[in-house]
Amino acid sequence: MLKTTALLAALLSLAPAYAADCKPAPLGSATIYLRGGLNNWSAADEHAFEYRCDAYFLNLKATGAQEFKLADEDWSPALTFGGDADGQPTRTGTGNLKREFSGEHTLRLAFAPDGSARLKVGPKTFNPTPPQPITDRAALGARFDSRSVAFKAPFGAQPAGTEMAFTVTGDRPGLKRATLVIERRHLSGNQEQLSYEPVARITMAAQGSAFKAIHVFTDTGVYGYWFEIETDQGVYALQNNKDTIYWTREKGSMGAASIERLPSNMNRVRRYRQTIHAPGFEVPTWAKDVVYYYVFPERFRNGDKANDPRPGGGRPQDRYQDRDVERHATWNEKPFKPNTGDGSDALFNNDFFGGDLAGLIDKLDYIKSLGANALYLTPVFRAPSNHKYDAADYKQIDPAFGTNADFERLCAEAAKRGIRVIPDTSLNHVGADSPYFNRFNNFPAGGAFDGGKINAASPYATWFKFKTDETDPDNQFQGWVGVKDLPELDKNAPSWRAYAYRDADSVTNYWLDRGAAGWRMDVAPWVPDDFWREWRTALKARKPDALTVAETWFDASKYFLGDMFDSTMNYIFRNAVLDYAAGKSARQMAANLELLREAYPPQAFSALMNLLSTHDQPRALHHFDEDADLALAKRRLRLAVFFQMTYPGAPTIYYGDEVGVGGGDDPFNRAPYPWADEGGTPDETLLADFKRLTKLRHDLPVLRHGTLRAPLHADDHVLVLARQDGHTWALTATNNSLKPRTVSVRLPASLADAPQLADALGGPAWRPRAGRLTLTLQALSGLVLTR
Repeated sequence: MLKTTALLAALLSLAPAYAADCKPAPLGSATIYLRGGLNNWSAADEHAFEYRCDAYFLNLKATGAQEFKLADEDWSPALTFGGDADGQPTRTGTGNLKREFSGEHTLRLAFAPDGSARLKVGPKTFNPTPPQPITDRAALGARFDSRSVAFKAPFGAQPAGTEMAFTVTGDRPGLKRATLVIERRHLSGNQEQLSYEPVARITMAAQGSAFKAIHVFTDTGVYGYWFEIETDQGVYALQNNKDTIYWTREKGSMGAASIERLPSNMNRVRRYRQTIHAPGFEVPTWAKDVVYYYVFPERFRNGDKANDPRPGGGRPQDRYQDRDVERHATWNEKPFKPNTGDGSDALFNNDFFGGDLAGLIDKLDYIKSLGANALYLTPVFRAPSNHKYDAADYKQIDPAFGTNADFERLCAEAAKRGIRVIPDTSLNHVGADSPYFNRFNNFPAGGAFDGGKINAASPYATWFKFKTDETDPDNQFQGWVGVKDLPELDKNAPSWRAYAYRDADSVTNYWLDRGAAGWRMDVAPWVPDDFWREWRTALKARKPDALTVAETWFDASKYFLGDMFDSTMNYIFRNAVLDYAAGKSARQMAANLELLREAYPPQAFSALMNLLSTHDQPRALHHFDEDADLALAKRRLRLAVFFQMTYPGAPTIYYGDEVGVGGGDDPFNRAPYPWADEGGTPDETLLADFKRLTKLRHDLPVLRHGTLRAPLHADDHVLVLARQDGHTWALTATNNSLKPRTVSVRLPASLADAPQLADALGGPAWRPRAGRLTLTLQALSGLVLTR
């Protein structure tokens, strides 16, 4: 006892000296996060710095080279730190911070008196302050689950005018009061602005051990809701959980609620989301039956060598801005990446292989045989780059790809095979090398920036916002996300809107009239919502069954209110499924996918463009570490494709994945398709597996039309799902373990008395016992059972 007292006295004597050395947090009450590739650039709680005395600290477990920034949740300019020339964080740094990691580390972020920052990475030495536990039994006993009709009915997204019932249960009288808090969400841009405004605070009526409330959602929108509860010991927030959703700023996958003390900063409350869409929201009926083949045209097939870009040729396709293009000597070379010693020049996106529309037409039978019935093309309109997002003429097919007549022929030939064609473009920006802008004087005078000078007399002048007080041409206009090759359009300019969609021969209508079945729209979050609302109205008036697909990477609920888009590129699905197939928890995958099932209207959920690989992210095989063990990577790919083909939405095959094409970040994810007659070695065994799985999807309507229920089982490795279409059922089960796994699941009541379930892939039937089914799944495998 004396030793303990003496030790305490000694520590107390040191406290004033220690406190004297401590300083107030230089960033005030702001929370700073490490945001980078390792967490999809999200503000994740586990990557939040803690201020302690004189610096900010973060313990991080990571391996290899990582790129990141330090920023608050809002990417506020004053609280966003990029990398300077010395690799140190600075508010003016536009580049990423880069560090090498090899396990567990402590990051220390300190600020000098002049405001400059230093980031040090060392061995793990920091002990974070543990959270203060909640011991209030009444608070801990409060319950809510957004996916159970016992707590909230009806389930999921609903049309405007829907009355919803909310129930919170708990230990009364310890649980004294409960208030349902409803707010309307505002989300703009690429999640830069996120806020909630009050709609209603409803005192919930006590009924036995429960509190109940009713609310009618009269207007469309995405709403947030949570519960303020009061006990004898305090006030708490009964709210969404802390699950991180891929690419999405807001945390929480919904479902069972979590309890925390009511925060002083209400922005810290994790709202449940409730989507309220227009009552008449319709998606084309054919969308849920789609299997996409997704093509980067320049790299798919060279069907007409006469139109190939060639250095020094003197044709439009032979020049990239103010210099020659680069031409690959053989079809199966790697794409060029400047500054890597591959012999290429210093420019990005100016190397060409010769893929074109003629090549696509030649291979339509191949695409059909794969099981695809929709062809999604990255842009094919005239542009100097190989990717064509730098539009030079929205109404002309790029001469390296063919002619407008070739596009019409592609659509007609595809239609003969039951394939629809979905083109892509950006209505957010154009190319600097275009008649609209004309920075390089490659077009007749009349561009808005002829030869690098503002031309106020140009018919396109109002399409852009110029800064006339700047002297440096690069600073006189805004490039999209700072890329000066892509001048950003003023989407509010009436003449631009007329050209884009209002005119009878607008860009939107022009290609619909020539056979396009819809549109995929690039960088949708950078375009104002009212633009998309008008655009959708014009498009649907021209072609009512045209499909509209947005490029969004995060929770896209705001686009599915019936006034903007039908579908989106489902990057949440991509990351969830790839991580699962790579060995991460089935529970984590289920949480992300269940959020979409709950947040998206069913008609949009069934039409989602469910991706595994894209031209903007490393291919699936790269994600599975193809360089370490290619055979294992292909087994993991098969599992991912199995899940993709048996899940609601539109499976999307990125060209070449089906024959084992790999590759990391751009440009290596855009490698040519390895045609055998061009010297390539396509994996025919993998191709056969893809065909088998697309056939399975087409053969079983329940996999396309069936309603998805909550998971029957989810653990670290196994996920079991149930689908119902009328009297037809399908159970799908997957195992991502390298070992066989056995699970027992309770079947839905309608299946409990089934004498047996058929194996859709030809295996023996499975027989339930007493309403349960015991499944043994082989390593990295899946089952589809039907009744």
